[in-house]
Amino acid sequence: MIKVGGIFAAVGIAAMLASLVSPALADPDNNQLIIEGELIVTDVAAPDSSPLDHIYSGWRFRSPETQSLQMDDFENPGFVAVDAAAETWETADGSEGKSCASCHEDVSSLAGLRAELPKWDEATNKPATMENLINRCRTDRMGAEAWGWEQKEMVNMTALISLQSRGMPVNIQTDGPMAEWMEKGKDLYYTRVGQLNMSCSNCHEDNYGNQIRSDHLSQGQINGFPVYRLKWAGLGSIHRRFKGCMENIRATPFKRGSDEFIALEAYVASRGAGLAVETPSVRN
Repeated sequence: MIKVGGIFAAVGIAAMLASLVSPALADPDNNQLIIEGELIVTDVAAPDSSPLDHIYSGWRFRSPETQSLQMDDFENPGFVAVDAAAETWETADGSEGKSCASCHEDVSSLAGLRAELPKWDEATNKPATMENLINRCRTDRMGAEAWGWEQKEMVNMTALISLQSRGMPVNIQTDGPMAEWMEKGKDLYYTRVGQLNMSCSNCHEDNYGNQIRSDHLSQGQINGFPVYRLKWAGLGSIHRRFKGCMENIRATPFKRGSDEFIALEAYVASRGAGLAVETPSVRN
C-alpha cells in the first residue's frame, strides 16, 4: 500500500494541474543521437501491450545544448564517473583480496547485462537490479562491504557496467516469475498518491511533450540511467529519480532498493522495450 502524504479536494487538484502543466511547447524533436559514429536508437514503435503509439528516449525532449553533451564522450560529464569506476574495477578490496577484474577480467564481458535488468534472480526469489548484483559480488566473492545505493562508488560502477551495453535494445523478461512484479510495478505506476494526487502516468503518459513548471516532460523512459542530471551536478540512479518524483508530488517515497521501487523499475523498463541503452545519458 502506497503511503500518502495528504489529499486535496478534486477541484483544487484540477486547478493546480492546470496551473502547472502548459500546452505542448515542444514535441519530441527529430534529432538523431550519434555517439562515436554509432546511431543510438531513440524512438521505436510501441509494443502491442503499450498504451502509447510510439516510445521516445528522454534525450529527444532535451534542449540542443543538453543533447550535444551526450553526443560527445569527451564532453559528457558522466564520463568522469566512468573513468573513476574503471580504476575501482581493477582495485582489490575486501578480505579475499579480489577486484572486479579478478573474476570478470575486462568489463566488456558484461556487455548486454544492462539491457535486461532487472531480471529474475533464483537466489533471492525476486528481480535483481544492477545494484543488487554488484553488492552480491562485493559481499559474497570479495569479502568487502556492500555499497550504499547512492554511494559514489556504486553509481560510478553502474555507469561503467551499463556503458558496455550502450546501443543495445532494452529487452527485459516480463513473463514467468517476472509477471507478478510487472503487475505490481504497473499498479504503482498508475496509482495516484501524495498531496497532489498524481501518478507517474499523469506526467509521463498523459502530458509528455508539455511543460510542467520549467521542465519539459518526457515519457519517463529509463534506458539512460544512471543519468548525469545538470540539476544534480552528478550521476544518479533510477531509484533516486523515482524518489524525487514522489517528493515533487508530496508523497512519502519508498526507500531506494525497496521491493516497490524494484517492481516500478522493472515495469518502467518494459515500457521502453526496443530503445537503446544510452548510459551515461545527460538530462536537465
